[in-house]
Amino acid sequence: MELKTQKRLAADLLKCSAKRIVFDNERLDEIKEAITKRDINNLIRDKAINKKQSKGVSRARANKIKKQKSKGRMKGPGSRKGEHTARLPGKKKWINKVRLQREVIKELKDKKRITNDVHKMLYRKVGGGFFRSKSHLNIYIKENELLVSKNGKR
Repeated sequence: MELKTQKRLAADLLKCSAKRIVFDNERLDEIKEAITKRDINNLIRDKAINKKQSKGVSRARANKIKKQKSKGRMKGPGSRKGEHTARLPGKKKWINKVRLQREVIKELKDKKRITNDVHKMLYRKVGGGFFRSKSHLNIYIKENELLVSKNGKR
């Protein structure tokens, strides 16, 4: 029984490939008689002609990996691609570092632990990239005795 035409018409109506069209075996005589799109459409409505669900790519493995990464696993050097700056751009790293250091010197100034002159000098050094980190900034302040003691003197 040749049903190529019916398959093609059904594929057009269901907007899929002819490979995905399935006919009901008990109603093949009805389907064979259907020669117009209207006839095929009626058979689709009556569930004599159906379309197979398309096969997709399973997300099960991807979801499992995502769940593990959310826990902080599978993020070692073997899983990384690209440069170190690809994960956190150099500019963003710089911004975070400078903001942290400026926050530290602002706190010291607000608590009156450093004078305005010292604050200005440190602020400029921070902006110029003089300090590598917060701890480097703290070491510099201690070594140069820039903190104001409790009695108001350096």
